[in-house]
This record gives sequence, C-alpha cells and structure tokens, in this order.
Amino acid sequence: MPQERPKTRLIGLALALSLPLLAAACGAKDDQVGGFTNDLTGNEIKVTALRDPQLPQVTCYFGSFDRSLLDRLGKGNWFENPSNTAIDCHQTSPIDATTLATLPKNSEVFSKGSSLFFKSIALRRIVDVPNQSIIYVSYSRELVAASAKLGMSVVPVTFAAPASPPTAAAPAPSAKP
Repeated sequence: MPQERPKTRLIGLALALSLPLLAAACGAKDDQVGGFTNDLTGNEIKVTALRDPQLPQVTCYFGSFDRSLLDRLGKGNWFENPSNTAIDCHQTSPIDATTLATLPKNSEVFSKGSSLFFKSIALRRIVDVPNQSIIYVSYSRELVAASAKLGMSVVPVTFAAPASPPTAAAPAPSAKP
C-alpha cells in the first residue's frame, strides 16, 4: 500500500477547511423574511427581501429553493441549488423623476451564488422612462451553459409630487347684510 505524501494530505486538509468559507462567500447579504419546509426530505422554500441599492423606494421579493442534506446525499451535486426563482417587486414610496432619468438604463442590482462554483442567480434592473416603468429580471447565470430559467416583475412608477410654492391665503368672504 503506497504511503500518502504529506504535501497531498496538507492540500486535502486545506481544501476541506476552506469549503465552508467558500460556501459562505458565495452568498450576498440579503434579508430573509420567511420560508417553509417543502417536503419530507427537508427541502426549503425561502422568501428574501432585497431593496434596490440605487433606488431604495423599490423592494423585490425572491422565492428560492434550498436543498436539504438528505436531498444532497440522495442526488449528489452537493454544492448546488436549483436555478428556479420567483420574483415580485413593488414601489414602497414615491420616486423623483430626475432620479429615474439618471439611473443606468440596464444594470445588475444583485447577484447571489447558488453553487460553490460558477453558478449564480442575478437580478437586473431595466429602466423604461417613456412608459414610466422599471423592469426587474431574475435569471440564472452559469459559466458553461446559460439557463433559460428567469422571472420578471414590472414596477409602474408613481412619481413624487413636485414641490409647489406656498400660496397666499384666500381672502375671507365678505358678509352680506
């Protein structure tokens, strides 16, 4: 029986110790607002809230699937969650028209790893100024083959009322005898 080399053993130990750190680094900071167990194996559906960092008047809610340990043992593919997501976004307060006009027309708002390597779920904002709408698209991004799984939410924009100058008080009506 060949003896294992110390260098190989050290590399294996370093990899084993770094996996939890890598897994933690794949996720982004978000706010989980709820969730529930989906089946007998312990798979979970999680609902996460995310405010648009450049437009805090909009909050998006993601529904995503988190595989259980039993599911990972049974099906393999240890470090990966499915790409399926559901999304809905809404405006929580009025938006200034100039703010909307100055936003990038198409930009990534959020990305979260859904596997240890290369796969992530992303959220992209598309601004449609003529139609006074903001479109949010969630999609899966993989290194080798892109997935067609996506979700979309359209937020009709309610603009903040422009500040009006103060008006003079109306004269009191005259009394008639």
